[in-house]
Amino acid sequence: MQRREFLGAVGVAGAAAMGAAAETARAAGAPKKQYLELRLYSCDAGAMREGLETFLGKAAIPAWNRAGIKPVGVFGLTEPPSADLYVLLPHESIESFAEAPHRVWADAAYQKDGAALLDTPKKEPPYKRIESSLMLAFDGIPKVEVPATKDTRVFQLRTYESHCAERAMRKIEMFNTGGELALFRRTGMNPVFFGQSLVGPKLPNLTYMLGFDDMEAKDAAWKTFGDHPEWKTIRSDPKYKDTVSNITNLMLRPAACSQI
Repeated sequence: MQRREFLGAVGVAGAAAMGAAAETARAAGAPKKQYLELRLYSCDAGAMREGLETFLGKAAIPAWNRAGIKPVGVFGLTEPPSADLYVLLPHESIESFAEAPHRVWADAAYQKDGAALLDTPKKEPPYKRIESSLMLAFDGIPKVEVPATKDTRVFQLRTYESHCAERAMRKIEMFNTGGELALFRRTGMNPVFFGQSLVGPKLPNLTYMLGFDDMEAKDAAWKTFGDHPEWKTIRSDPKYKDTVSNITNLMLRPAACSQI
């Protein structure tokens, strides 16, 4: 067999094997995991931030919803304080992620309702820049959840970087099957999402978001979790040593247009 033919055969066999594995997982009732896009809109306080929020609420979020992307989360930073906005877009498939820009742009209502921002001149940009990362949801929380609904609700966005891919995968295991995510739920650490970063800065890493009724509930839940004997057992397991090399911790509040 020629080398090219051999490689082609291997590729076909590999694709078939992965397809069979996926079919087996679906047949076994394994939930389909979402792809999660997390955007950071950099903007100035005042008119730029207000205009962006209006655009998101009036035009972008309805269009995303019509494209099957929901619930959409929109959050402002409180710690550290900033005018920037975070936007969470859950996709049911990688195809949804790839096709969303074209589907939304072809949406006539989006074009009409968002004209004030979409048609802004160069000297009046609607935002400074957009940064984006793409994540795959964890087995333990395959879809976005909405755990907090009070007007006082706050959200915590945390990113755990690892010094190598093996340690990053081990930390994901620690959450999924090692008991950490289950303990989060039992101690009031209410998950919105947990995602393995596929594309974005500072790889390898994972990012998760927790929702609380208010800051007091957040502080109480973290204390309960930190003092729990099960957590002390999990974190002392040698196989989870050195899984995290750096942590970024942000506190957020939902914008008026947020669906989370």
